[in-house]
Amino acid sequence: MSNSERSESRRQEIDAMLERKPGTEAVTDLADRYRVVGAADRETYANWLTPIEEHYVCHRNETLDPAADEWTVALDGTVDREAELGMSELREEYPTVAVAHTMECAGNGRRYFDPETGSVQWEYGAVSTAMWTGAPLSAILADHGATTDDGTWLTAVGGDHPEVDGENDRFARSIPMAKVLEDCILAYEMNGEALPPEHGHPVRLLVPGWYGVNSVKWLDELHVTETMVHGEEWADRDGDDFTRWQQSSYRIHPEGVEPESNATISTFDTWDQLESDEIDHPYTFDENVKSTIGRPDDGATVSPDEDGIVEVVGVAWAGDDEATTIEISTDGGDSWNEGDFFGPNYDCAWRLFRYAWEPAPGTYTLVSRATDEHGRRQPVRIAGPDEDADGEYPWNEGGYAENASLPHAVEVTVE
Repeated sequence: MSNSERSESRRQEIDAMLERKPGTEAVTDLADRYRVVGAADRETYANWLTPIEEHYVCHRNETLDPAADEWTVALDGTVDREAELGMSELREEYPTVAVAHTMECAGNGRRYFDPETGSVQWEYGAVSTAMWTGAPLSAILADHGATTDDGTWLTAVGGDHPEVDGENDRFARSIPMAKVLEDCILAYEMNGEALPPEHGHPVRLLVPGWYGVNSVKWLDELHVTETMVHGEEWADRDGDDFTRWQQSSYRIHPEGVEPESNATISTFDTWDQLESDEIDHPYTFDENVKSTIGRPDDGATVSPDEDGIVEVVGVAWAGDDEATTIEISTDGGDSWNEGDFFGPNYDCAWRLFRYAWEPAPGTYTLVSRATDEHGRRQPVRIAGPDEDADGEYPWNEGGYAENASLPHAVEVTVE
């Protein structure tokens, strides 16, 4: 297939997604490689549950839509009993659990980096919250006598394949066993419906509170191992390279740096890795603390209610940690006032927040910032590539894990 034919195929896939997902819009992809749609309206972030029709999508290979009754997931490695798990087995022979999960693309906010980085130019629209139903991995691994000691890993491989001739990098992600046993599931439903094709039908790995790259779609293989995908064995496994999406891509590093491959690490929290001396270039595992204003919209003209109030509503999240404080600035970050959380409160899912604002007529810059249970607060801005990032979010070549508050500000006029 020629490059023009591949581009046309991608456009057709995106158009089909937009028909199924009318609450989304296509997002610019500078590399012209990914299938991407994101939330089309900030109102998405004034509600707790994201409808499937508004949930963002991002993947790089052709969208698969296999027959569920013909799909299996291979399980091997340090297990007593290897298996080919069918969908009926996952549904009928293991417990069924539902988990709430705020899924965020690791590149969400990449558009705000200056100078710009490559790939998908996300602004705020690559984060969504859904209820996911499936089988707990802890039960599946126990049933097959898997080694689940501290320090072991589970590697998940997607069934999609690179479409460009000469590329042989399979999409694989390794998850530390402690996280796997805590709350990971093999998800086959989303908001009570069967997974749509673009969300990984018929089954995907679901890693609550961690960046979306870890929740592998069209799950094809599971390997229980002592290390992450690392070394020659994984770099050339039956002619395929399984290491790229763990050891090279989705790492936080300056421009022109090739991160060192690690067999294992002991710190999985993304923020902790940024502050740690152990890991030079952090892996994007759990999500950094962040918030987004959903209402009023950017550029909106609003009028106070009869009590003189304009209600500011949005969402705040902190991966598998808890967002404990939300603050709102109406003057571009010069001063701050505390807002209130309300609504559902689930582990690994965002909290709704609101702030009762009593403005005089004028034009304002509204900013939100969240703080997590460890006292880590969103930085104000993104540092430049040559700046010391002390107190600011570090510019990085991939534009990953951005959580600065000021780039996400909204301009509002009050009548």
